[in-house]
Amino acid sequence: MKSTDLCPRLQKSMDIIGRRWTGLIIYQLLQGPQRFSVIEASLPVSGRLLSERLKELEQEGIVLREVFPETPVRIQYSLTDKGRALESVIRDLQQWSDSWITAEECQSESVRPH
Repeated sequence: MKSTDLCPRLQKSMDIIGRRWTGLIIYQLLQGPQRFSVIEASLPVSGRLLSERLKELEQEGIVLREVFPETPVRIQYSLTDKGRALESVIRDLQQWSDSWITAEECQSESVRPH
């Protein structure tokens, strides 16, 4: 791989997972397929923004949105192979934060839905 190929690819990957809440959505979906309401309840994020991020991840091929023709209709989100391939990255970030981010630093950050 030429070094000129690396920067645009790295930039694209950082743009995808670096968006606010995206990493935490992926982290949540690592537990397995989930309905929108379960994801929404697990994160302090607005439904509108969660919906937007899930659509973006679906467009990137990271999340699969599956509609079950039941009454009422059931929609479930899960990670694709491409999404599951991010598990080691997410776990490494978790390990890094456990080692380098203090509880006080977490509490000083205000976590609000956007």
